[in-house]
Amino acid sequence: MIPMGYRHLQKVVVGVRLGTSERNKQAMLDKFGTEEKWIEGTARMIHSLGFSGAGSWSNEEAIASYNASHKEVLTRSIILNLMSGYGKKRGGTYQLPGNTGYPNQCIFVFDPEFETYCDEMAQKLVANKTDKNIIGYFSDNELPFGPKNLEGYLTLKNPNDPGRLYAESWLKQQGITLQQITDEHREEFAGVVAERYYKVVSEAIRKYDPNHLYLGSRLHGKPKFVRQIVEAAGRYCDVVAINYYGAWTPSEKTMKHWGEWAQKPFIITEFYTKGMDSGLANTTGAGFTVQTQQERGYAYQHFVLGLLESGNCVGWHWFRYQDNDPTAKGVDPSNLDSNKGLVDNEYNLYKPLADAMKELNINAYRLADWFDQQSTNNK
Repeated sequence: MIPMGYRHLQKVVVGVRLGTSERNKQAMLDKFGTEEKWIEGTARMIHSLGFSGAGSWSNEEAIASYNASHKEVLTRSIILNLMSGYGKKRGGTYQLPGNTGYPNQCIFVFDPEFETYCDEMAQKLVANKTDKNIIGYFSDNELPFGPKNLEGYLTLKNPNDPGRLYAESWLKQQGITLQQITDEHREEFAGVVAERYYKVVSEAIRKYDPNHLYLGSRLHGKPKFVRQIVEAAGRYCDVVAINYYGAWTPSEKTMKHWGEWAQKPFIITEFYTKGMDSGLANTTGAGFTVQTQQERGYAYQHFVLGLLESGNCVGWHWFRYQDNDPTAKGVDPSNLDSNKGLVDNEYNLYKPLADAMKELNINAYRLADWFDQQSTNNK
């Protein structure tokens, strides 16, 4: 179930970990008894549906232990949280729904200490160098790259902030004043911010683990549509990770742009739909809402077929393993009450969804070949 030098479509489930609510804990004991039995049963279920591994925010320790004693393993895609981790250490960050907030939504990429922090954190990756079950690393999740960065840095409260000083210097280099800034300048500067970030984190990761892929920072929202940002990602990432919401059907034009801009393949690292028949309120999270689990399955097939047809997508990560539990405490505000899971809060599989996923997943390579052949025939 791992590449081993062969072509591979990464079909992954995000957040393969135990729930934290009291209901989750009791259900785990009732259904599995131990964490070891849970990961064994969960891995068996994931493989039976044609998925190959676990995505971000999974229980890395439990999965690594499982892989060490089983032939059919779960691939791993590890998130490092380099910028958000540095931000928590530095101070000034705050929780937003789904990601970390920064002052004026400006990351601390121009701090000299950020580069040092990345090097220190990346040293831990030496232990992973020979782990053939790891696909690669995400450096962060959903960073606020974008056209608002330039004015954001220029208006930071601290006049000596490294980011503000850099933006002021950049403005002078362009020979323009604050009043003369155009959208072209804004997008160009957003690319500069992304370039600096991807250079620093990729060099740190590859310094200590050159054997695995660097998958990027999970571009989302506006950033994934800005050419200069995607180009910067392509210069340093092996694969460009995209969290793709707001579309029932992947845009052929957008996916074509990603390939042209990045000159690298892309992977979709978050997408899902929520079903109203789950009994959950479904008021949080970015995914669309449908009526039934069967419709969730149809939406999955429809979306993934669009990815396969693009010819440049090398995988997809379903968000996520388990539903939100409204009784859980201290969770991300984007994960309060929604039906995002393959399983419910008692670890029961949503079978209509799972059946549709399996039908597509086990045919993914044949479908990819068919779409490629159709594309060749139409040229």
